[in-house]
Order: sequence, then structure tokens, then C-alpha cells
Amino acid sequence: MNGSRQASTDTELDVDILIVGAGPAGLYAAYYAGFRGLKVAVIDSLSEAGGQVSAMYPEKAILDIAGFPSVRGRDLISGLLEQAAPYDPAYLLGEQAQSLIHRTDGRVVITTSKDRTITAGAVVITGGIGIFTPRPLTKGLDFIDRGLSYFVPDLSAHADKDVVIVGGGDSAFDWAVHLESIAASVTLVHRRDKFRAHAATVTKVRDSGVRMLVNADIAAIRGNGWITEVDVAHQVDKTTTTLPAQSVIAALGFTADLGPMTRWGIEIDSRHIVVNTRMETTAPRIYAAGDITDYPGKVRLIAVGFGEAATAINNAAAALDPDAEIFPGHSTEQEG
Repeated sequence: MNGSRQASTDTELDVDILIVGAGPAGLYAAYYAGFRGLKVAVIDSLSEAGGQVSAMYPEKAILDIAGFPSVRGRDLISGLLEQAAPYDPAYLLGEQAQSLIHRTDGRVVITTSKDRTITAGAVVITGGIGIFTPRPLTKGLDFIDRGLSYFVPDLSAHADKDVVIVGGGDSAFDWAVHLESIAASVTLVHRRDKFRAHAATVTKVRDSGVRMLVNADIAAIRGNGWITEVDVAHQVDKTTTTLPAQSVIAALGFTADLGPMTRWGIEIDSRHIVVNTRMETTAPRIYAAGDITDYPGKVRLIAVGFGEAATAINNAAAALDPDAEIFPGHSTEQEG
């Protein structure tokens, strides 16, 4: 990770702010907490910073970030890490926040899946949709990490291969678009002839060299250690097509779970955390920002999450120090 340090050897940490979730909102919160002079740790169950952006669409062009007509997902995350780096946040990746207790002095103690204890003045939850798990492609379970994958963090890993993508959503079509120019072949298989993906992306794939097999399912995956071929069963005429394949990408969606956070004494509504205009949850010293939050009029965009992260950090800073202003002034007014 650019400009980040891993606090993997510290069994006990004491910080001003613990940020739960290393997606865009969490990384911006890390920057803003540092800007306010607060010591920060960021924890995420994924092994890489960036949340869903890094896991699901690192190569996708994101078009709705203010000031950037277009920015690749991985470049956005790299920039956020670089922005926070001068404040030296501690990143605890591949680790889950589990139990939480409130001390009598107002501070919060969190234990993690790696038996780490983190004491924090406040917690800011920026966990996106929570812990997300890909829906499995049952016919290919024997080939996980041997040709079968659920995410595409690195397009070059599929270069010059025959790639079969299973699914009909945005991820499936985005990966088809990006892989067409570098893979030996790309075939998209979907069980229906209608798609959940954005119409413009569907049109782009239809007009490309990607082969589309609809009303079809994966019947079998074979190989000698690694995948070599795939059988596709056609629902309409009951025939089977055998495709050469060294890579199968299952983009079948995922299930989301807030996990241990449901036991933290915060109000949750339909898998989202209820917050007020300060981004406060119903538990003291626990704030939330980004897609995981809910309130009347909520809009789930990365751009909105950035503003919510700044709001949460500024209000947390004032809670930690009653003499501190909620609004610290503009960054352009600071020296350096």
C-alpha cells in the first residue's frame, strides 16, 4: 500500500479514532482525522485497502468523483492512501473488529479477530455494506485459486487466457469490457437473457468481440489441477457447449453481513446503521459514514461518503475535546 504502515505486531493499540472499514470513506476519514491532529487506526476484514473498489472494480473508470472527469478505482484508492500518509495512520488489514465495550471514562475498547485490543476515544464505522461474501459457483469449488476467481484485482493475471465470466450484473460486464483486449477470448455466460448491468455497458459488450451465451448455466468445469475447459448447458434447446478456459470468473453477486457490529448497541435498519446529522449512531462515541449509513434522503455515492466522513470526524473531534471547534477551518488556511 502506498504511504501506509501495517501495525500487525502491536497486540495493544491506543488511538484517538478507530475507523472500521478501509474503503474510500474510511480512507478519507483517516486523512481528515490526521488533519485534525488525531491518532488513527484503520481496520478492515479485507487484506487490501480500498473496500469494494479494490476488490470488485479496481480497473473501472469512476465518473462521479468531484474534480475528476474519470478516475480508475485503483488510482482513487492510491490517491486516498497518499493523502492520508503524512499523518501515519495504522492499517490493520485482514482483521475484523469484534467485541466492543464502553469504559466509564467514555473511551471505547475493541477486540479483534487477531486477539488485538484497541482502545479509542471514538469509533467511526465506514464499512460500506459490511462484510461481503461472494455467492459461490458450486460447479467450480474444486478450482478456487486454480483458475476460478470471484474478483479481478489484477487484469494482467488473465492476459492471453480463455476467460469465461459467469453473471449478468455490472461486475460481470465491466470485467468483460476490460478483459476483451488482453485475453485470448472472453465468453460471458448468464442464466437469463436480461441483465442487471447498466444498459450502456451491455451495449458495449454486445458490440465487442465478447461471446455472450444467455439462458445458459455452467454444467461442469474440468481440468488437471487447473481449469482447462468448461461445459455450458443451454436451457432452451438442452444442448451443451464445451469451451476452452484457463480462467473462470464468477460474478454472481454477494451476501452482506454487518457481523459483530449488530451487537454494539447501535440502531440498525435493514442492514444499515441509523445516524443523525452529526453522523452519530445511537451509541455514545460511535459514528458512521458512507454506504453503511441511513437517514432520510440518503444517497449512496462515494462523493456523499466523503462529506459524511468529514462530518463524523469533526464531530468526534469535538466530542473528544470540548474546547475544540467542530469546524477546524479550511485546509488552505493551514501552514505547509
